[in-house]
Amino acid sequence: MPLALEGVFLIKARRFGDARGFFAETYNRSDFVAVGIESVFVQDNQSFSAPRGTIRGLHFQTPPHAQAKLVRVLRGAILDVVVDIRRHSPTFGRHLAVELDHAEGLQLFVPVGFAHGFCTLTPDVEVFYKVTDVYAPACDRGIAWNDPALGIDWPVAAAEASLSDKDRHQPLLSETEPVF
Repeated sequence: MPLALEGVFLIKARRFGDARGFFAETYNRSDFVAVGIESVFVQDNQSFSAPRGTIRGLHFQTPPHAQAKLVRVLRGAILDVVVDIRRHSPTFGRHLAVELDHAEGLQLFVPVGFAHGFCTLTPDVEVFYKVTDVYAPACDRGIAWNDPALGIDWPVAAAEASLSDKDRHQPLLSETEPVF
């Protein structure tokens, strides 16, 4: 299902359940291509965040290693946030936030040209995401998670957020050079 920001999709995998649990096909290239997602994924990543209120992001990679992402939660719940950083987009600087959890199994497709981050809503959260290019430290960038111009309503106060040193010191969107 396409969302309010062009190219961002919320995807619900069909689940087949019985008394033992469930089976779900979470990615099938032909199904994704059929709805307009033609990205080719080359790397899978997984993160674990122990405390509730952990914020990871807002991250992106610049060309030539820009990444699209397909994000899902394996355990727990997150508020997943994307910010349009395409300078010539009519939605530049706007964000979208969706709740993802392991129970419902929704996935978020984040195209190239968006910063991405999330906040854990429960303790012990595992997030799995596929990306369309490998991690390239020289292309790694970010935006301040609490940039007031973005107006993101995070579910944790700044003083209570669990952040990496990297994420504590990211620039505001207005201070980043245009790359998309």
